[in-house]
Amino acid sequence: MNKIPFVTKEQLDEITKTYPTPFHLYDEKGIRENVKALKEAFSWNPGYKEYFAVKATPNPFLIQILQEYGCGCDCSSYTELMLSDAIGARGADIMFSSNDTPAEEFELADRLGAIINLDDITHIEFLEKTIGHIPETISCRYNPGGLFKISNDIMDNPGDSKYGMTTEQIGEAFRILKEKGAKEFGIHAFLASNTVTNDYYPMLARVLFEQAVRLQKAVGAHIKFINLSGGIGIPYTPDQEPNDIRKIGEGVRRVYEEVLVPAGMGDVEIYTELGRYMMGPYGCLVTKAIHEKHTHKEYIGVDACAVNLMRPAMYGAYHHITVMGKENLPCDHKYDVSGSLCENNDKFAIDRMLPEIALGDYLVIHDTGAHGFAMGYNYNGKLKSAELLLREDGSVELIRRTETPADYFATFDCFEIGKKLI
Repeated sequence: MNKIPFVTKEQLDEITKTYPTPFHLYDEKGIRENVKALKEAFSWNPGYKEYFAVKATPNPFLIQILQEYGCGCDCSSYTELMLSDAIGARGADIMFSSNDTPAEEFELADRLGAIINLDDITHIEFLEKTIGHIPETISCRYNPGGLFKISNDIMDNPGDSKYGMTTEQIGEAFRILKEKGAKEFGIHAFLASNTVTNDYYPMLARVLFEQAVRLQKAVGAHIKFINLSGGIGIPYTPDQEPNDIRKIGEGVRRVYEEVLVPAGMGDVEIYTELGRYMMGPYGCLVTKAIHEKHTHKEYIGVDACAVNLMRPAMYGAYHHITVMGKENLPCDHKYDVSGSLCENNDKFAIDRMLPEIALGDYLVIHDTGAHGFAMGYNYNGKLKSAELLLREDGSVELIRRTETPADYFATFDCFEIGKKLI
């Protein structure tokens, strides 16, 4: 596939008159079209609901767009719960899935009426002691162990994952929870990350649907929903074809009718928690070439760094780069595109073939809409960039300001030194 930025050089020339680089830019039109396609793909299930993974892009302005289409919030921390509460998510609009969970997070989730998804069987007792009861609707995270394969391809290794309960544990958990007053149950699982195949969700669905049938028979628990969680990926590299969400939805429907309907479980609601798929392609990091270096390699230094996008430094992840205004020129120059951190892995690209880059050129780093800004940090005292929304009408809206030194030093405000810093 040909990766084309959703913003033009002319638009960037105008945007940067007000908002200097670097910044993350999001595409409202793309986000809206994507969520509508997702809802259509699962419209066969009357109870279907997408719980957007707040961790992927914790910006209320973006999540509110998804709310317009009935999406809820998938939260995993106290502050994510706070954010969801602030934008009006209530009760069953919040799914709380955490691990190694502090008591105060369970307390807040309960106060907000969120659906709590337990990661471990020991959390049953911990939850009851913490909030004083077991909610009538509750979910458990399932981990079947072993390898998760599609054909002969290993997609991931759930057996090495710290998340979820074993087959035996989830059965016992359902029995305990039912005895303690739970009436409606959910099953959740996440077995592979960032899959670029239409087969993952249907195969995951079969694993969960068959387990749901066994649990209902063995325990007599009414299973209200099955949460397929995340894992539908995006094509970071140009040679990958994007997932077809309609084919994925149809694949899940077929398995639903093969497994759940004959078991008398045709009322089960299907939930998803898609962060990367919902936002990833609809965000980019815009940065400017500010230095060049000619040593053992050819370097282009940009004004962004791993603070703005950590994935290449942390994982060696590929993010496509477009040199704006030079989209049709030959990629005949080999560069390492680097940031300014005092870490050698602070590189957005290594030995990347690109058009010749001149100082002042804008570089658009693709697919940063999920796990982009969110994973940023403040190493070297670097400050996180602004977030902007490119509206459908072509206007641009600031949806998060750039951090300031005062933000960075704010946790010293209770000390005398803070007066000199802030």
